[in-house]
Amino acid sequence: HMTTRQNIQFNWPNLEDVPNILDDLSTVQMHAIQTSGNCIRNISADQLAGVARDEVVDPRPYAEIMRQWSTFHPEFAYLPRKFKFAFTGAKQDRAAIKFHDIGYRAVKNDAGDIGFEVYVGGGMGRTPMIGKVINSFVPEADLITYTEAIMRVYNQFGRRDNKYKARIKILVHELGVEEFTRRVDAEFAALGREGAVPLDRAEIERVSAYFTDPDYAELPDQCGALEQNLLDNKDFSFWHKQNVLSHKKAGYAIVNLSLKKPGVPPGDITDKQMLVVADLADQYSFGELRSTHEQNLVFADVREEDLFDLWQSLRDTGFAEPNIGTMQDMICCPGLDFCTLANARSIPIAEKITRRFDDMDYLYDLGELKLKMSGCINACGHHHVGHIGILGVNKKGTEFYQITLGGDATDTASIGKIMGRGFPEDEIVPALEDILKIYIDIRTPGERFIDTYRRVGVDPFKAIYEEFSLRGAEL
Repeated sequence: HMTTRQNIQFNWPNLEDVPNILDDLSTVQMHAIQTSGNCIRNISADQLAGVARDEVVDPRPYAEIMRQWSTFHPEFAYLPRKFKFAFTGAKQDRAAIKFHDIGYRAVKNDAGDIGFEVYVGGGMGRTPMIGKVINSFVPEADLITYTEAIMRVYNQFGRRDNKYKARIKILVHELGVEEFTRRVDAEFAALGREGAVPLDRAEIERVSAYFTDPDYAELPDQCGALEQNLLDNKDFSFWHKQNVLSHKKAGYAIVNLSLKKPGVPPGDITDKQMLVVADLADQYSFGELRSTHEQNLVFADVREEDLFDLWQSLRDTGFAEPNIGTMQDMICCPGLDFCTLANARSIPIAEKITRRFDDMDYLYDLGELKLKMSGCINACGHHHVGHIGILGVNKKGTEFYQITLGGDATDTASIGKIMGRGFPEDEIVPALEDILKIYIDIRTPGERFIDTYRRVGVDPFKAIYEEFSLRGAEL
């Protein structure tokens, strides 16, 4: 299972097999360290890092340096609560940095020096908040020391008396951004007096050597074979439009592999499918495979001249669903079927939605629509930042589902607003149908769902409650 932390979960191992699993993973430099507990969790980053056309700085070396620094860090092994970092170095935020405990955007100043815009206090869960900028430019040499200053302030002043108020977002909120920043700056100065060692350019270059470009061929900007295949094959053309992105290198493309299709929980992949994908990565993408926080996979470096052959192979193995960015491309947590924290099931609802909205022409007409679903308030399915979010709740032993509208995890970050009362399981799909009908009726030409919502607000969509009353539905 591909998670929203860009990790991989094995959901069914026997307990006695776990030591052998961990031993085997260690032989390929993989592990399960700091995947739970009140510590610094895995460092996530833009899945298109190093290949995106809009990238200013490749954030991968800095994310790796941060990973090495934070793994088994003795001072931060028992924080008030779990702690999550995210990095991007692009103009477009694809890493949801404003919804992490610390989010870093690698930038360059007017002199061309690399630094980081630092966001602190973002998060979802029962108290969703958007991260605040506490420093618009931290020089790369100060990245680790400045981060350590933030962590020390949190470790010292973060609440330990109430786990629901223990995240750094609560500390930032209670102190205020100005006071929190003052304390971080004071701690940063103290670390300097204590002899903190800057991150030197030699170390950055050493780590950067692990993230060099592959052996790209020199190819033309336009590929005649690709253009002809797009004209000749409608299905290939749809897939290319939805699942393929522009690459920084002429003649190459970025390919998204959708893990969202009917009959399969979002983000799930079998061992046999993984072997097939690994072989395709070797054949078409320099042996590299990436996971995304939206529970899909990415081939980052595919020759445009190979796209048609790759698409045929993906289609034969079930990975060519042309639905990236559509309503079918939903994020969904495991829900009550697997998780002891959940209040309601998620996967069966996702299946109902996928099967109901399976007309690709209709989905393409709807345009970009981020649907995200969580089975409880912990928000592992990121429902707070869905254009449409669904939250499972329990009302006197019965599963209900609240709908939120207007969430966004990108640069224009926003938290979805609850429409009103929840819907029972058998009414949630009809509720979505009614919401989409309203959207189609009131949108302007080419207007995305999120933009329509921002223009008109939630009130026009509340008409769905009147529709349910007319149908005699009990909410």
